[in-house]
Amino acid sequence: MKLLFVHQGFPGQYIHVLRALDAQRSHQIIGLGIEESAEELPQGVQYFRYGISRSNQPGLHSWVTDIETKTIRGESCAHAASQLKEKGFTPDLICGHPGWGELLFLKDVWPEVPLLTYEEFFYNARGFDYDFDPELQGEPAWQQCAGIRMKTANHLLNLQASTWAITPTEFQRSSYPPGFRDRISVIHDGIDTEKACPAKQPRNLTLADGTVLTPGEKIVTFVNRSLEPYRGCHSMIRAIPHLQRLVPDAKLVMVGNTSGISYGAVCPDGEWKDVFLEEIEGDYDPSRVHFTGMVPYKEFIPLLQLSQAHVYLTYPFVLSWSLLEAMSCGCAVVGSDSAPVREVIEHGHNGLLVNFFRPDQLAESIAELLENRSLAEELGIAARKTIVSRFQLNTCVQQQLALIHLVASGALS
Repeated sequence: MKLLFVHQGFPGQYIHVLRALDAQRSHQIIGLGIEESAEELPQGVQYFRYGISRSNQPGLHSWVTDIETKTIRGESCAHAASQLKEKGFTPDLICGHPGWGELLFLKDVWPEVPLLTYEEFFYNARGFDYDFDPELQGEPAWQQCAGIRMKTANHLLNLQASTWAITPTEFQRSSYPPGFRDRISVIHDGIDTEKACPAKQPRNLTLADGTVLTPGEKIVTFVNRSLEPYRGCHSMIRAIPHLQRLVPDAKLVMVGNTSGISYGAVCPDGEWKDVFLEEIEGDYDPSRVHFTGMVPYKEFIPLLQLSQAHVYLTYPFVLSWSLLEAMSCGCAVVGSDSAPVREVIEHGHNGLLVNFFRPDQLAESIAELLENRSLAEELGIAARKTIVSRFQLNTCVQQQLALIHLVASGALS
C-alpha cells in the first residue's frame, strides 16, 4: 500500500505502527509534519516537513481565533500534500491526527482517498473536564460554553471528512457526539510490557537533588507532564501533611514540570505547585518531598520499579500513559474515582480508587498500601495482568494494522 501519515509532531502516536509497517517491506510510507522528528524513524519512512504560511489576523473575535489557527495549519498541510500529488504520489489511505487542523483539507486534495483519523478528545462544556472542579472551575458562564462550542468546529469538520476513526479508550470515545461513535474504533496505542515491567532486583536511583532511593523504602510516586489541577496536583499536595502523620518515613517523589501547564487554566498567581505548597507550609516535612521535574525514560521505569504506592489523579480527561506504565511495572496504584481511571482500575482488585476531592482519603489509601505490603503486592500483580491482557504493545499494534487494512480496502466506510 501507499500510506500517508500526518501529525504536526510526527511520528507522534504512530511510531509503533510505522515500525510494524516498515518491517513488512511492502509499503510506501510518507509522513507529513511541522516539527523535527523526536524519534528515529524506520528506514523505509520518508518524512517531509512543511512550514506555516501566515499568522493570525489581528482583531479577530476570540471565539474564531482557534479555527483560524487550524485553518492556517490545514492550508499549509494541504499545500504540502498537493506537492506530493504533483510528483505522482496518491496514497491508498491517509492516517492523521486532526487536533491541530492539519487534516482539514486533505480530502480536497485527494477526494477519493479514505481517511482514518486519530481522535483524542472532543471538547464538552459540561459533564467532562471543563466543569469538574467546583473550587477552581465553578459553573461556566455561557460565554465560556460558547467558546468551547466554537472549538469543536475543527473536530466536527474532521469527523465529517473521516472515513473511520480510532481512539485509545472507551471514555475518550464517549466524549464524542453519539452520531459519530459508531465510526470510532477503540484501540489503545499499546504499552511495551517488556520495558515497563517489575524489576527482579530493583536498583538504587539517585534523583537530581542528590537523594538516593533504595529498594524497600516507602516510596510514593506521583507523575504528571506538568503539575497542575487537571491531574490532581492540589489534591496530592493537600494530602501530604496527613500522609506524613500516618507514615512519617514515606518519601514522596513528584515527577513533572513545575512551571507552566499542559492542560487547563494557567495559575493566576505564580505556579500551581507553589500555590498549594503555601497552603500546607509549616504542616509538613519538605525534606521528604522531592520535585524532580521531567525524568528521562531510562530513569522513569526504574523509579516506578521502586515505587511502593503510585498515585494517579485526573479530571475526566485523556488517560495518561504513565498510569498504564505504572500498572505494567506492577505498582500498587491509588487512583481517582473518575471516569477514565475506572475504565482500567477496579477498586480492590487491581488498585484503590478514592474521591478526587478528598485528600484525607488519598492519604489514608496511600498509607494502607505502604503498611500492608501483602495487599500492595496483590494489587500490583493484578494491575500488571490488566495491562498485559488489554494493552500489550504488539497486540494493540496488530489491531491497528488490521484496522488500517479494513479502512484502506473500503470494508469500513
